[in-house]
Amino acid sequence: MADQPTSTQVYKVFNDSVHGHIEMHPLLVKIIDTPEFQRSRNIKQLGGVYYVYPGASHNRFEHSLGVAHLAGKLLQSLKKNLPEGLEITPNDELCVQIAALCHDLGHGPFSHAFDIFMKDFDSKWKHEDASIEMFDHLIQKNGIKKIMEEENKDWDAFSEEHFMFIKKLIRGTKTEQPNEEEKKKAFLYDIVANYRNGIDVDKMDYFTRDCHHLGMKCNFSHERFITFARVCEENGETQICMRDKEAMNMYEIFHVRNLLHHNACQHRVVKAVELMIMDALKEANDHFKLKEKASKPETFVHLTDDILLEILRTPKKSTKVEKAQKIIKRLLKRDLYKFLGAKTFEPQKLEHLNSEEEWKVCFFLVLILFSIQILHICQKFQLIVNF
Repeated sequence: MADQPTSTQVYKVFNDSVHGHIEMHPLLVKIIDTPEFQRSRNIKQLGGVYYVYPGASHNRFEHSLGVAHLAGKLLQSLKKNLPEGLEITPNDELCVQIAALCHDLGHGPFSHAFDIFMKDFDSKWKHEDASIEMFDHLIQKNGIKKIMEEENKDWDAFSEEHFMFIKKLIRGTKTEQPNEEEKKKAFLYDIVANYRNGIDVDKMDYFTRDCHHLGMKCNFSHERFITFARVCEENGETQICMRDKEAMNMYEIFHVRNLLHHNACQHRVVKAVELMIMDALKEANDHFKLKEKASKPETFVHLTDDILLEILRTPKKSTKVEKAQKIIKRLLKRDLYKFLGAKTFEPQKLEHLNSEEEWKVCFFLVLILFSIQILHICQKFQLIVNF
C-alpha cells in the first residue's frame, strides 16, 4: 500500500464564487489551516456595508484566497514573456503568493472601520503593520517557519532574507538603496501592494468580488490584464507594464473603484452604521481592553466582528458598557444616526484660504457638531418623536 501524502504535499482546491476552482500550493494550505488565518472568516470584507447591502456578506478569508490565486496566475503569465536575463524562481513565486495570502491578516473587526477606532489611540497605526506582526506570530506559533526553512522538493530552504522579502511585499515597500539584483526583481513589488500606480492583484480581486456581491457591474477585466502584462525595464529598474491598446481596460479599474466608493463604501447610511459601531467600541474599550488586544497578535487573533455580540451579552458592569450596549441595540433596531448635511470643500481652495474664509469653514463645521449635539439631547429626552 502506498504511503499517504503528508500535509505539506497536499494541494487543496477551493471552489470560489468569483474565480471558480482555485488550487493552492501545500505551503499555502499550511498557512490557511491556522487559527490566525481562519480568523479572517469572521471579518466582513466591506465592514458596515453589509447593513445596507445584504449581499455584502463576503469576508477577508475568501478575498485573501482570491488575491493569492491572482498573484499566482500573474506570475505564471509574466514568466512566459520575461526579458532576457530575468528569472522568477520557485521561491519568488511562493514569497509573492504568501504575501498575497497574508496581506490582510492585520485587519480588525469590520475591516477599514476599525482603522478609525485604532487611530484615535495611535495615529500611526496601520493594518499593514499589524499584518506583519500577525504573519510573524502565525509562522512561529504553528511551526510553519521551521517547515519553510527545511529543504523540500517544491521549494529551496527559506532564509531570513525570504521572510523579510515577504514582509516588504505585504507593506509594498522596497529597499531604499537597491542593489542590481533587487532592481531586477523590483517588478515583484508591483503585484500585491503596488505603490507605484495602485494597480495590483489585491484591488483586482476586491473590485471583482465586491461588485459580484453588491450586484454591481464590473467592466474591468483582470483576465485581460494578466494576459497582456509584461515586465519592462525603466532606468535600470523593472516594473509591470501594459500595451497602449489596454488603456481603456486600465481606466476602468479606477472607474469601478469610484463607483464602489460612491455607491457602497461612502454611502451615507453605511457611514452612520460604521460611526455607531466605532462609538460602541470606544465606549466598551475600557472594559474589553480592545486597544491592548489589537496591539498583541496573541489576543488580536480573537478580535473579530463577533465583538458586538460579546459586548451585547456582557452583564452591565459599568456606565460605559451600558452606553455601548444601547448603541448596539439602536443598530439592531435600525435606529441609526441621522444625516444632517454635508459640505464639499475643493482641495485647491482650502490651500489658499484667507483668515475670513478659514473662519467661515470652522463656523460651518462647528455648526454641524452643534446640531448633532442638539439632536442627541432631544432624542435622549424624547423631545423628537419622528425626525
